[in-house]
Amino acid sequence: MVKKLRESRLITWLVILLLAATLVFVLSKIQFLFSPIGVFVSTLFGPVIAAGFLYYLLNPLVVLLGKVKIKRGWAILIVFLILILAIIWIVMTVIPNLITQITALINNFPDFIKEIEKLVKKLNEYSWFKQFNVEEMLSSIKISPSSLAKSSFLTITSNLGSFMSSAAGVVVNLITIPIVLFYFLKDGNRFVPNFQKLFPERYRERVAELLHQMNGTISRYFAGQMLECLFVGTFTFIGYTIIGMPYAFLLGFVAGVANIVPYLGPYIGLAPALIIGLMQSFPKAIAVVIIVLIVQQVDGNFIYPHVVGKALDIHPLTIILILLAAGNIAGLLGMILAIPLYAVAKTVVKYVINLYHLRKGDVEVEAALKTEEKQPPSATPPLD
Repeated sequence: MVKKLRESRLITWLVILLLAATLVFVLSKIQFLFSPIGVFVSTLFGPVIAAGFLYYLLNPLVVLLGKVKIKRGWAILIVFLILILAIIWIVMTVIPNLITQITALINNFPDFIKEIEKLVKKLNEYSWFKQFNVEEMLSSIKISPSSLAKSSFLTITSNLGSFMSSAAGVVVNLITIPIVLFYFLKDGNRFVPNFQKLFPERYRERVAELLHQMNGTISRYFAGQMLECLFVGTFTFIGYTIIGMPYAFLLGFVAGVANIVPYLGPYIGLAPALIIGLMQSFPKAIAVVIIVLIVQQVDGNFIYPHVVGKALDIHPLTIILILLAAGNIAGLLGMILAIPLYAVAKTVVKYVINLYHLRKGDVEVEAALKTEEKQPPSATPPLD
């Protein structure tokens, strides 16, 4: 009886669950010991993630320069110069245009509210729309440039301490990220050999192969996602400019940034453009939808499958479920990081399963060979 209980899987799983519950209870009682570790990890999380993203974007360029006989140190210096020039170009051209259009949008916001009120009054003629009480909500909103400026000033002054702390954090990150990125680029090729040493000799080659697969998955995803966002943002801006859409640069930028969220990003990027288009005219809103459909069709059929799709190989329904769960858990950052993390986890699981089947096959072959060796030779004489 005791032997059967020991061999019972149910008893085994109950013991494991009991130990896990005990561990969770104990950790909840001594969580004050781990709070400094949590602060330390949260402080380093942002710079390391940003430096890692830039590493996967820039390391292929460093490798390419290395193939043309440029030493790694000089290649990293060249890449840093290119990155600095790109940042200067963004600061000199992109940011001023964004600030100009955002300022104009804020100044025209009261006019947008008035246009929305006119549209709501027309829609209130339909009984199904009245139940939403949209007109009452709009009447309670009092927005003007002066009220926005006043509320912004009050917000800044009331949260001056946290604002200064955030500003100091930004400055620290601006200093930390380039340093971390430099060492990532400089010593990134040493990670795999050093990590291999943590495993026995017979597993090192397989560990290296798994790490290379993971690295390739992350690299292709981030580089492909960057190219895809750049394509969507650029051609959405061009399309909006052609149809005479106001704030075309800002709306194209929003569409490109929103596209970093798979499947849901296009709808997020379309929403502000569609609202502004409706304020202009109904045909303008239809033109906005057509522009977005054309850009997304080209992206979905030509860009995404070649630069991102091969790196993911994930069913669309799985992606949507992951995004919903990650959004509830960690917000926008979770939605951005969830897909590459899932792709890496899938790569690891597939590799481990394949490795298990290979090892199982090798064991079965070895057992069969040993069985054949133990069998006595056949007594039947050979045929002449």
